[in-house]
Amino acid sequence: MSPLYIDLIKQGARAHAERSAIIFDEQQCSYREVDELANRFANALISMGAKRGDQVALLVDNGLYSVPLEFACVKAGVNRVPLNSRLSLEEQHKMLAEMDCRLFIHGADLVQRAEDLSAIFPQLICLGLGAATQEGGDLLVSAGKMSADDPQVEVAGDDVVLTLFTSGTTGTLKAAQHTQASYAGICRNVLLNLIQVDRDDVMLHAASLIHASGVFVLPFWVRGACTVIMSSFDPDKYLRLIESAGVTAINLVPTMLQMLMEQPYIKTMDISRLRQVIYGASPMPLPVLEKAMALWGRERFWQYYGQTECPLCITTLRPEHHRGKYLGACGLPALDVQIRLVDEAGQDVAAGEVGEIAVRAPSMMAGYHNAPELNASMIMDGGWLRTRDMGQFDAEGFLYLRDRTSDMIITGGYNVYPREIEDVIMAHPAVLECAVIGTPDRLWVETVTAVIVLRSGVTVADSELIDFVAERVASYKKPRSIIRVGEIPKTVVGKLKRKALRDQFKEALLR
Repeated sequence: MSPLYIDLIKQGARAHAERSAIIFDEQQCSYREVDELANRFANALISMGAKRGDQVALLVDNGLYSVPLEFACVKAGVNRVPLNSRLSLEEQHKMLAEMDCRLFIHGADLVQRAEDLSAIFPQLICLGLGAATQEGGDLLVSAGKMSADDPQVEVAGDDVVLTLFTSGTTGTLKAAQHTQASYAGICRNVLLNLIQVDRDDVMLHAASLIHASGVFVLPFWVRGACTVIMSSFDPDKYLRLIESAGVTAINLVPTMLQMLMEQPYIKTMDISRLRQVIYGASPMPLPVLEKAMALWGRERFWQYYGQTECPLCITTLRPEHHRGKYLGACGLPALDVQIRLVDEAGQDVAAGEVGEIAVRAPSMMAGYHNAPELNASMIMDGGWLRTRDMGQFDAEGFLYLRDRTSDMIITGGYNVYPREIEDVIMAHPAVLECAVIGTPDRLWVETVTAVIVLRSGVTVADSELIDFVAERVASYKKPRSIIRVGEIPKTVVGKLKRKALRDQFKEALLR
């Protein structure tokens, strides 16, 4: 039997006890310190009644305690449920309503949001990290009174350890669940296909650790390498940290790379230690990639294609393939991932034809939380997972993404689903009809654009509509532009023809 998630944490702690594990600002923790703090956190959670299989919600931004808290949940045998702090109160409310969480851990800077959620869910036991709500406690204080010994909770490979919310291809909220075994599979997938980690390697994280960036923590941990964490992405500071901290690997979404290319310091900085520039999450604009490769060298660039349901690498595009026609591909299949292209009935399409990408891998989720019908529609016989992405293999085995099975917008690495935003805009009394589309953007790859029809005799400012949306959803989901039309094209059965709108407006908005 292969090692589980908890086994890999313990192996790393034993093998590399005095090495530097985490750096955050001016603070630094060794492997032993991270492990002991994780044990104290775990013992504190257990003392408050957390039992194996319980769900614990986390509202914590990147910081010194991100990794110890993650490991603590694994050691306590609980299922951690991260909530993105950028989401609105309403969105976080929906997520907590979906999960039966009794414990809720929040960052010191998120006390007010914790108070708001506690008012909605009075049964929640709120625990801060260096701060507390009026009715809650401080996990740091509680942990300081606990033993630093491992709690020795017995676990099994199919125990759910992580639930990640994703809106999927339809905009409907879904909760993908990963287990002790699948998360260990993710670690092996990354080490096997994407990155070779040595003891002296250093990885810099500025993207949220609850997303793809956090997947790299465990591979670095088991190899005795160092994780440097930023609270948020500051392009100039990021470049200077690459140099000063001797960073060997970074993981970026396309928007981050584009912002870096605009920094004056990038032309003079020392990148002699930087070995890998890893990117994914959304399509990379070719001009940005070519500019970056010209500056930093093609040999540093690695692309991955994956999903929350099957992280991190379904395919990889290695440095030697960052040239010519291959730049349009998402890469070759990962060595530990099986890929089929299927039709709607789940049958394999003919060689060379476009089909829906279906995958099977040790890193695949166990399924969606509390969604038997969705699981039945997404997981086919034999354990094959539908991705809802359309793809095509060439004669050399490279996979190309050809289309989406939805109109999902990817802006700055974040997924935005048009129906969700349309529902919000349609609640404004001035709007008669609305279609939300993604339009090309030089910085964000795609930007959210609302095409609207106003009610007769009514006027409203663009800024008012944008603010109306921003008050109800995360800021990155709000429209960046409003287009007013007299009529929105529809199919004969009344469905919005978003593709026609995208084709109509994309060139005009690029100018």
